[in-house]
Order: sequence, then structure tokens, then C-alpha cells
Amino acid sequence: MQLIPRDAQFYDIFAQVAGRMSGSASLLHELFKDPAKLEQHVASIKKLEHEADNLTHDIIDRINRTFVTPFDREDIHALAGRLDDVVDLIDGCARRALIFRLQSSRQHAVILSEVLLRSCRCVEDAVKQMKDPKAVSAGNRQLKLLEEEGDALYHEAMENLFSSTSDAIEVIKWKELYDKIEDAIDQCEDVGNVLQSISLKNA
Repeated sequence: MQLIPRDAQFYDIFAQVAGRMSGSASLLHELFKDPAKLEQHVASIKKLEHEADNLTHDIIDRINRTFVTPFDREDIHALAGRLDDVVDLIDGCARRALIFRLQSSRQHAVILSEVLLRSCRCVEDAVKQMKDPKAVSAGNRQLKLLEEEGDALYHEAMENLFSSTSDAIEVIKWKELYDKIEDAIDQCEDVGNVLQSISLKNA
């Protein structure tokens, strides 16, 4: 019998953060599909980023107020930080698109942002099932495959950008946007690694 209860709400809050992350990725994908709604999508992403920040602060505050946590405090910090990093990268990409006054898109941006969306949804599923080691392991394997897919697409996008665009400003703008999307995909894999580590420790 457990005399001191563990705060199970951590799991629910992590799931909420992961939901905001997936929502942000979906909006970013829509942004690149339809730049005409740029300002609307950027504002919506910023709203989700703000909500994710508040939830992350709640997690950190809860660590300080909870005597017995469901898993190691440093792992809670690590998972919260990695999830927040993904949302921040998505928000950063969207804000740069606004700063650059993006009026048209490139097909590679649409495809790359779709890989990011799939990665975020994979993370969300793994977070929601983080008590199930098999589900976490399967999610982690899928995230590695998505990272490899994203990496190949990134290099293809960069090659296409430099070979098809003579305007230096356009090259700089799109390189930065591609970099942010790829960084977010890489960060999703990092979340998967943290989840895998937590799962192995608590199996």
C-alpha cells in the first residue's frame, strides 16, 4: 500500500502540452499550404505557445509542491523542457514567416511541415501512453524514422533552393525557415528519447 500518493496529474498536464504542440504543428502546416492566412495562423500558434508555456510552468511549480512524483524529478524537468522546445521552435518558425512577409510557399516547406506534424502527433500519442513501455518504444522507433525522413527532405529542399533561386534574400529566408522546421523534427526525436529513458527506468 502506497502511504504517500504520487501526483498523477503530471501525466495529464504533459498530455495537454503535447496537444498544444500538435496543434501548433498543424497550424504551421496550414500556414505553408496557404500563406494568405499568415497572420491568422501565426496568432493562433502564438496562443498555443503561450498556453504550453503556462502548462510547463505548472509542471515545474508542481514539482516543487509535490513530495512524491510519479517518476524522477530530473526526468520531469527534461520532458517538460523538450516538449516546450518543440513548441518554441514552431512558434519561432511562424514568427519568422510573418517577419519575412511570406506571400507564397514552396512545396518542400509544405512536405517538411507535414513530416513535423506527423512527428508531433507521434510524440503526443507516446506521451498519452507513457505508462505503456511497448507504446513508448514503438513511438520512439517511429520518431527515428520520421527524423530520417525529415533529414532527407531537408537536404533535398536545400539543394532545390540553391539550384532554383537566384535571389539571395529569398535563399536566406527559406534556408532559415527550413532550418527551423528540421530543428523541430529533430527535437521531436529528442522527446522520444527522453520518454524511452523514463519508460526503461520505471519498467
